[in-house]
Amino acid sequence: MIGIRSIASYIPEDRIDNIAQAQSFDRDAEFVKNKLGTTTLSVKAENEETSDLSVRAVQNLLAKNPDLKLEDVQALVVVTQNGDAEGLPHTSAIVQHKLGLPLHAACFDVSLGCSGYVYGLYVLKGFMQATGLKNAILVTADPYSKIVDRADRMTTLLFGDAATATWMTEDPVWELGPARFGGDGGGADYLVVKDGCFHMNGRQVFNFASLKIIPHMQEVLDELNMSMDDVDAICLHQGSGAIVDAIAKRLGDNGTKVLKDMFGAGNTVSSSIPMLLEHYGFDGQWKNALLSGFGVGLSWGSALLVRHEG
Repeated sequence: MIGIRSIASYIPEDRIDNIAQAQSFDRDAEFVKNKLGTTTLSVKAENEETSDLSVRAVQNLLAKNPDLKLEDVQALVVVTQNGDAEGLPHTSAIVQHKLGLPLHAACFDVSLGCSGYVYGLYVLKGFMQATGLKNAILVTADPYSKIVDRADRMTTLLFGDAATATWMTEDPVWELGPARFGGDGGGADYLVVKDGCFHMNGRQVFNFASLKIIPHMQEVLDELNMSMDDVDAICLHQGSGAIVDAIAKRLGDNGTKVLKDMFGAGNTVSSSIPMLLEHYGFDGQWKNALLSGFGVGLSWGSALLVRHEG
């Protein structure tokens, strides 16, 4: 039974004052708190690369789990669309070398953004089952500070840098239940890099997320004849405070189950869901958790995690 045993994160110490930044665009503190959802944004150091963020997250995971040794790691997958330098070689190879992982460890990247954690979990689970692996690490690291234009109000007020590392093993805390995925390249221009800078159509992304995600999550629950009433917690991609609030409102009474926490970092892309799980999902209070990541592509993925009994 391949699933999640532990999660650790790394958030760079440097912060951007998001209220001060918003004021330069004639936006006040209330707008920052209510619409954006975070008054600070984390930003990596100038000399930190995507691989460095990844390494720090894995080191934190190893420190949290003394029974996990580097020599036990049989696969490393890095979810990123903003890898080291110009993207070649794959970032996971650089992380492998910096960490000193064994040469027999399989290393590859998954090029997805905000849906990447959910996709990555099931890609790695399938890979492990197909090859008989027992221990692997899924990393998310997508520092948008590499591509954000600080003069662009639509993006500079939202995105922060972070990385997470998830230990996947045969003895999990969380089993991976049913999942559903989707994509629509017709919305590719809504979140796109052009001439080295990231551009986003915020209105279109908001409409997509607020209308698409609840029916998609329900498809996952339908497989087990469950309803939202049966769910203990809902971990959405923390795209913005406004998006999370809009989905929660559409869920009615079940909206109270939606977690909202950007950890003073901002929209950390594929790292936002595992950060929620790390901080809220291991205290034993939930029997299940519904995940949904959505964004660049357009791409979306939803899944149900079930606490392992055994």
